[in-house]
Amino acid sequence: MKKSLMLMIVAATLVGCNSNQEKKTSEATVAEEPKAIAIKACTAESMTVDLKETYTSEILPYKENDITPAAQGLHIDEIKVDVGDRVKAGDVVVTLNRTNLKQLEINLATVQDTYDRMKPVHEAGGVSDQQMIELENTLNLQKEVVDNMRRNSEIKSPISGVVTARNFENGDLFASMPILHIMQIDKLKVMANVSEQYYPNVKVGQSVDITVDIFPGETFEGKVTRINPALDAATRTFGVEITIPNKNERLRPGMYARATFNMGKRNGVMVDDVAVQKQIGSSERYVYVIKDGVAEFRLIRDGRRVGSKIDIVEGLEAGEKVATTSFMRLSNGAKVEIINE
Repeated sequence: MKKSLMLMIVAATLVGCNSNQEKKTSEATVAEEPKAIAIKACTAESMTVDLKETYTSEILPYKENDITPAAQGLHIDEIKVDVGDRVKAGDVVVTLNRTNLKQLEINLATVQDTYDRMKPVHEAGGVSDQQMIELENTLNLQKEVVDNMRRNSEIKSPISGVVTARNFENGDLFASMPILHIMQIDKLKVMANVSEQYYPNVKVGQSVDITVDIFPGETFEGKVTRINPALDAATRTFGVEITIPNKNERLRPGMYARATFNMGKRNGVMVDDVAVQKQIGSSERYVYVIKDGVAEFRLIRDGRRVGSKIDIVEGLEAGEKVATTSFMRLSNGAKVEIINE
């Protein structure tokens, strides 16, 4: 009897211990299960995106020219213009010392006189054909020398424009530096290096919006006048020349400019800009896509910003939900609860 009672007491004690152990295990399991992270989210939307790309550059003169004689060591007789003066194509802007020219003209006259006197003698048979050929060659060579000196004694501007540099004074001996520098600024140009993906989108005659910091809020219209047929292998870009009318000359060479191209439209996927995050230590962007209450880390390629939205070029589909808050707590596979719906 006593033995049966002892067995019953032991059995009850074991049942009680097992029950308590199961209860503790159950409570520990419940405590270890992570809580869902409360987040806000937005839905990626399909929208039509304007493909506008802006490139920075410098405004250049439409044409520019260095006024330089063909030969060095000539004395400058007179520089007829100064910095800021306007010239027309064909205007004489520099004259050089004509002493050498006068001597060459005297030599030419002497050779010409000899040739004229020998011609009838040759016709009469008193001078050989070979002698006349040599005399004629000497005459032609002397004419070329005089013509070249005449061209260099009066230097004309090949373009219409404004003088932007004068490096010598009257009486100076010309050296290697240009005497004058002339720029055409009644129209200007901008050279833009455009990304290769837009090569099919850029056409000659296409309008381009030009803005400069000195005139905030104002836009100047330029047109594409030349497209480089070859791409730069290092930068994956191609050169585009944009011509800008500048009759009132408000724009000047050297100004910092932005050229904005309208490359057309395309269907894009847009999300709130706060959803796109940048990885520390790299230039990669990512979002957390929410599916069935779980966050999925996903790298994306972003495009244009439109207001408070960003175009996602690659990595996200329209209709997918992405987190917009709590990024410090999120990780791939984390359970989440969207609280803004």
